[in-house]
Amino acid sequence: MNNNISINKLVKPLVERLLDLAEQLNLGVDTTNGGAKIVDAGINHNGCLESGRIITEICMGGLGHVSLTMGNNIPKWPLTINVYSTNPVLSCLASQYAGWNLSFVKEEDNFNALGSGPCRALAQKEELFKDLNYSDKFFSTVVVMEVDRKPPQEIIDKIINDCNISEKNLTIILTPTRSLSGCVQVVGRVLEVGMHKLHEIGFPLDKVVDGFGSAPVPPPAPDFLIGMGRTNDAILYGGSIHLYVDVENDEALELAKRLPSSTSSDYGKPFAEIFKEYKHDFYKIDKLLFSPANVIVTTIKTGSTYTEGSLNLDLIDKSFNK
Repeated sequence: MNNNISINKLVKPLVERLLDLAEQLNLGVDTTNGGAKIVDAGINHNGCLESGRIITEICMGGLGHVSLTMGNNIPKWPLTINVYSTNPVLSCLASQYAGWNLSFVKEEDNFNALGSGPCRALAQKEELFKDLNYSDKFFSTVVVMEVDRKPPQEIIDKIINDCNISEKNLTIILTPTRSLSGCVQVVGRVLEVGMHKLHEIGFPLDKVVDGFGSAPVPPPAPDFLIGMGRTNDAILYGGSIHLYVDVENDEALELAKRLPSSTSSDYGKPFAEIFKEYKHDFYKIDKLLFSPANVIVTTIKTGSTYTEGSLNLDLIDKSFNK
């Protein structure tokens, strides 16, 4: 893996732009006593589609490009997020994936969050980084959390200690799933979800050349469970990815067949229903479910392309209209 690329350095101008435009983007910005910036992108401030788009690019470590369009894949829900990355392994797995456990328990007060963004490459707290063989060093960083309250100081201390930075060089972005910003940045993980499953099934990461993904942006829901269900359904039943890989035809075909969400035994119901059935235990859900609905794999070795899976328009309607 290319350790000459600093995703934290690449992302710094995007974070500065988000802070500069905070008022225009309907964001709130607070500063902790130690100087960290906390961006409210959907708790007491509404945020917007554009803030969600910029936050998605921040999550992707400056190696991703994100746009919003009116597409025609899903006629009733045309608002579509498109993401692509010139380095999908670093962008999606070393940065965007929400893999850093940032939880804190103090008497009756519990704070539970998974951190995503380039901070993870500084902290190196996940086994995943051994497989990626990538680490980063930089004086500033950013963490994104899908929560509806500010983190306690203990969490801030943990982040700056594990990342080896000063508190004044930390930016924390809070994007609850029920917000516009949250909807966009969660669905903007459509490529990352595919990349994560690719890694889970053992496909060699160094054979991934390029990647593109798209998914419908659902309407935000004030109820947390419905909001989480819609954003997951947008990817599981409405998401598409196109991966470019450097392997022989049989390996490309096998990858295409194994990636779609329809390979899972849990496929076929709105995510909120599945989540409820497993008594709200995320980890009991079949891992194979977490993948885009439609997968296209092109091998640059031969030029052959394989398409598997399909969009499930009925389930998208059922979820988004609830």
